[in-house]
Amino acid sequence: MNAIDCIKGRRSVREFTPEPVSHDLLAEVVEVARFAPSWKNTQISRYVALEGDMKAKLAAECVGEWNANIINKAPMVVVQTFVKNRSGFERDGSFTTSKEDRWQNFDAGIAAEAFCLAAHEKGLGTVILGMFEDDKVASVLSLSEDMGVASLIAIGHPAVSPEAPKRKEVSDLLSYMS
Repeated sequence: MNAIDCIKGRRSVREFTPEPVSHDLLAEVVEVARFAPSWKNTQISRYVALEGDMKAKLAAECVGEWNANIINKAPMVVVQTFVKNRSGFERDGSFTTSKEDRWQNFDAGIAAEAFCLAAHEKGLGTVILGMFEDDKVASVLSLSEDMGVASLIAIGHPAVSPEAPKRKEVSDLLSYMS
């Protein structure tokens, strides 16, 4: 699959078969996702794969009913975490830009999309879930203080092939100035 077909073909999948995601296949996805660009090559994204009781605990304690339903039906959920205070910072700890620590969210977003595109290429479906309680997720995972939670990504073998939602026209998205 070429890059354009992968980007245009990837969908948010919320229904999965019960088939587990092999750990080797997930490692292949992360192998690709690790090439996502990042601020000064800081590579802040980390991935914690949850199955079984840990996945159920996350669904029960950290998200609302809608996302809990998706997580419970997925064979795996990957918690994308990140190393705090690296993206957008100078070595002395000061901010490099007026975006301050928000640049880490940009880097995490790039990495999440790279992860989802790699999963799509490998025949897996994903959906990035953004509605969760950061502190509760960090507590369930026993994350250290230097780590943050960027997203939850439900992953599995798709049970459906969702249609592409309507997209804005290029003329609505692109403007020129001189």
